[in-house]
Amino acid sequence: MTASAKDKLTIRLCGPRGFCAGVDRAIQIVVLALKRFGAPVYVRHEIVHNRFVVEGLEAKGAIFVEELDEIPAEHRDQPVVFSAHGVPKSVPADASARNLFYLDATCPLVSKVHKQAMRHQRRGRHVILIGHEGHPEVIGTMGQLPEGTVSLIETVEDAEKYNPADPDMLGYVTQTTLSVEDTAGVIAKLEERFPKLEAPAADSICYATTNRQDAVKEAAPGCDLFLIVGAPNSSNSRRLVEVALRAGAKRSLLVQRASEIDWDSLDGVSTVGISAGASAPEVIVNEIIEAFKTRYETKVELAVTAEENEHFPVNRELRSVELTAADMAFVNG
Repeated sequence: MTASAKDKLTIRLCGPRGFCAGVDRAIQIVVLALKRFGAPVYVRHEIVHNRFVVEGLEAKGAIFVEELDEIPAEHRDQPVVFSAHGVPKSVPADASARNLFYLDATCPLVSKVHKQAMRHQRRGRHVILIGHEGHPEVIGTMGQLPEGTVSLIETVEDAEKYNPADPDMLGYVTQTTLSVEDTAGVIAKLEERFPKLEAPAADSICYATTNRQDAVKEAAPGCDLFLIVGAPNSSNSRRLVEVALRAGAKRSLLVQRASEIDWDSLDGVSTVGISAGASAPEVIVNEIIEAFKTRYETKVELAVTAEENEHFPVNRELRSVELTAADMAFVNG
């Protein structure tokens, strides 16, 4: 804004937003491993889908690799951390074969989905996984099961066309970060076509995904613009953009930093919603709010729909390591 008098703007700030307990745990595992074992600590795949977090860990001494064969022989005594999204069974088997010491940072809620899928398979059911092809969590979940025992369904159309060998012996699980509404439509179609379809023992979509979507639904009606802080490869962040639009926001955008906002396109905007995906740190939310305050006369309203108090313990090997105040500030975003 170049005018001497700032336009008025209301920001609806969602809660819960940002880091969930699984992301917090995964980042903490890398920081604790660096403190106990020293640099470098290798991390297979991005620990969480956020470049700000990844670059911060790289600055502390973490090295990110896509496959275990990228770890140099001279560093094979150093730990390798598996990302929060989970990995196929073949990955820890490969690590053991290479005599690597690994720490599994898989979110416990993703691990729960793995167990539910394996339970279906043990009981003779063909497993249907509702999720997005190519997402690391989907690759990890499918990799828990023998080849040919799991099928991926992405859309209602996929569910309509799916033809299993035995329609009476099916069980499903879902990727944890999907939209509740989209998943409900796929499940409804599968249940319509396969009345004996077995549900998982507990809901697969994680509490953090559901809570963030509920807060966005509450805040979106009447918003001229809804900003979701998150990375383009973050499934739960992309779903929040969709949820905001469905709930009544006129526009919804995914942004990683304040510098990505096209301020010239915001003429006439008077109400902006802001939330953040489960892997987006609070420091970026604050950066964006401050950027608005420099341009507008800003009032911040809270749209809080739940309180989150979950905590997931880290690996036993790391529990004796103490974090400094600076470490905790980084871990908590």
